[in-house]
Amino acid sequence: MNDLVNGVQYERIARLDATLATLPQLQIVMRHHFADGLYAREGLIPKGTVFVGRIHRRSQINIISKGDISVLTERGLVRMTAPYTMASPAGAQRAAYAHEDTVWTTILGTSMTDPEEIYETLTVATFEQYELVCREIMKLAG
Repeated sequence: MNDLVNGVQYERIARLDATLATLPQLQIVMRHHFADGLYAREGLIPKGTVFVGRIHRRSQINIISKGDISVLTERGLVRMTAPYTMASPAGAQRAAYAHEDTVWTTILGTSMTDPEEIYETLTVATFEQYELVCREIMKLAG
């Protein structure tokens, strides 16, 4: 299990994700920004939205530039009111509820320029997948 999230939070996120998967899905329109070695993904999360994000394989910066959102983090539930910036470690997964329309931007270091490739390469859907990636990296390093 990921060291960043205790067993209780992991289970809460997994249960919430499974429940949300049975409901109609909202498609968040994303804006994509690129600079030398950087990618920023910006989305407007409508008020009342509950979501579970994917697990990032690398650390990243998250910026709440507008809005009010409660986010389950490795430190527990944190209410974030814009402006709010946080660093997220590799392996972090977020579950959140938007109290107001919220603009969330995630900034990642990458030379890739295809948003779909970035999504598929730098994130995974489950902690089990993340642990497999970590084990493969350890094999290569060892």
